[in-house]
Amino acid sequence: MSVLDKIIAAKRLEVAALKKSAIATGARVAFDRGPQRSLQAALERLALHPEAPRIIAEVKKASPSAGLLRADFDPLRLAAEYQAGGAAALSVVTDAPFFQGSVEWLARIRPLVDLPLLRKEFIVDPWQLEESRQAGADAVLLIAAVLSEVQLKDFLDIATELELECLVEIRDLADAAKVAAVKAPLVGINNRDLKDFTIDLKTSIDLAAHLPGDRLIVSESGIESAADIKRLQAAGINAFLIGTSLVKAGSDRLRLLAELQR
Repeated sequence: MSVLDKIIAAKRLEVAALKKSAIATGARVAFDRGPQRSLQAALERLALHPEAPRIIAEVKKASPSAGLLRADFDPLRLAAEYQAGGAAALSVVTDAPFFQGSVEWLARIRPLVDLPLLRKEFIVDPWQLEESRQAGADAVLLIAAVLSEVQLKDFLDIATELELECLVEIRDLADAAKVAAVKAPLVGINNRDLKDFTIDLKTSIDLAAHLPGDRLIVSESGIESAADIKRLQAAGINAFLIGTSLVKAGSDRLRLLAELQR
């Protein structure tokens, strides 16, 4: 099994258990998210400076490939620093078994910032969409590789009803075809191969050329420098989801974030 296969298999079991527990206890998340903060609008907002890159800065504690990113990891401090550094939006990784995340971070972060919150999770069941809304997310990640075209369309429709935007992540031409078919407006191209976790920025450059021109494209993973961003901008990509390099930067985080936005 690939790493992604293992994660998805574990996630299906986890969600089934959570649903069973919620039904048995009648438990619901009590947090009131309030009005939606639009991720799409945040990524399009810099109309006066269209050349300026838009950064979705990620709150991520660990990953299967890198392990724990920082011993002093503090999701609340990280979120506040990202906003202070000019990030357009925040991504919050909530998977616990493989990334040491928590869905509770969304509710704790939301009052501290006024940026849109993207829940970075492995969504395999519509139940998780309602959970995301109740937990405080404005948008969710949907991974095209783990959903059929029919599921992807259904999840997009349900998310719209729940006032959630969706960033649909692709990795290859088959994923790109799904995105084109369902007319998803926000498309993330993951430069990391979730089968073996290798990274190649050329993935974004190649796949961007196969997407309809009306899609807002976000390049994800492996972006570490202003040079990386310039290379991707040359391919017409102007929004970037960046996590590992920012989390690891520590005291240099605000400097790095400023450099990435030049």
